[in-house]
Amino acid sequence: MNLDRSLKEGLTALRLDLPLTVQAQLLAYLALLQKWNKTYNLTAITEPERQLTHHLLDSLALLPHVGPGPLLDVGSGAGLPGIPLALARPDLKVTLIDASQKKAAFMQQAAIELGLAARVTAVHGRVEALQAGPFAQITARAFADLNDLVFLTRHLLSAGGCWLAMKGMHPHEEVAKLRGAVVSEEIELTVPGLGAQRRLLVLRPLVAEV
Repeated sequence: MNLDRSLKEGLTALRLDLPLTVQAQLLAYLALLQKWNKTYNLTAITEPERQLTHHLLDSLALLPHVGPGPLLDVGSGAGLPGIPLALARPDLKVTLIDASQKKAAFMQQAAIELGLAARVTAVHGRVEALQAGPFAQITARAFADLNDLVFLTRHLLSAGGCWLAMKGMHPHEEVAKLRGAVVSEEIELTVPGLGAQRRLLVLRPLVAEV
């Protein structure tokens, strides 16, 4: 499988027009992920083709919905979706945080090697103890449930900010239990080659909680 061609086809399907230099950086990130994954077990997905669809294109599906202002990526793991978003958006400042030291080490090294160190910060720690921000948007791709996300990070959200929570099927139980925030928008995401439901839930704090 030609990863370069597959990336181009995936970007076309997502209606994303990214410069060739950015596409090269995205593939360089994927190569770093494959290299480090052999030792650090960053992701259970080991095939480059599936990493492209399940990680890279899945992260980039969020791009049209990312607004201005700094972004916090919670439980970022191998830097997803934060690093692909930062590569695709040269204006975007991103903070990545994960409780795993080895994953944080990978993210820091990836930021350095990809030329992102000036605007991408990797943090090892728990988000509830993070002293940074505030952030205009807080994203989570594989972190806890909605209520935990809001409870643990609302001190980091700027006025007028929002949470961008990536999910599979509609999380009915999580939404029913949600406190301190409301789902202001639900967007179905079509990720080429993924073959699974993906959706974005945009959460905003209740007025009384601001």
